[in-house]
Amino acid sequence: MFEPQMELISEYHHYVLHKPYGYLSQFMNNQNRRKNKRLLGDLGDFHEGTMSIGRLDEKSEGLLLLTTDGRESERIRSDSIEKEYYVEVDGIITEEAITKLKSGISIPQKRSSYETKPCKARLLIERPIFENPPRQVRSENHGPTSWASITLTEGKFRQVRKMTAVVGFPTLRLVRVRIGGISLNHLKAGEYYKVDTFEV
Repeated sequence: MFEPQMELISEYHHYVLHKPYGYLSQFMNNQNRRKNKRLLGDLGDFHEGTMSIGRLDEKSEGLLLLTTDGRESERIRSDSIEKEYYVEVDGIITEEAITKLKSGISIPQKRSSYETKPCKARLLIERPIFENPPRQVRSENHGPTSWASITLTEGKFRQVRKMTAVVGFPTLRLVRVRIGGISLNHLKAGEYYKVDTFEV
């Protein structure tokens, strides 16, 4: 007797989150010096075993994908998937600086340096508007600022901030707006939704 197959239900859980400023990209805190820090678990009711795919540092905001599937995490963190950031920098960024960012630049380290891969970079003519800007970001009363889009396929520690500093325009605010085909859109800081799969 033929028995229809039951629809398969994924055993994994996936979320799309707008990480606010001031949160660590983790759910557990095992460092005493960070015991008063805000964690992702404070933002909602996530399934046990949920982890962030990649990181946004405490002072960075924007799109963060969460999952309980380690293989999916590895796939999205791979160099085959673009990550786009909107970056507010100190001063009016020049075309020369944009060209240097696109070509790849040398990031100094303690005992050596590393070369970033060529990437996409452009000046944002229209300033993006994000709600609740961090109080730590200074106003234009203390000098002009500008915004640029930087799209990478790699993600070393604080790489975007280091890149803009090297070309002479330190980052004041950093918001990740896209991972592959998933965009931040109008998701507000702290909001998230659950998905069946990541269409990146």
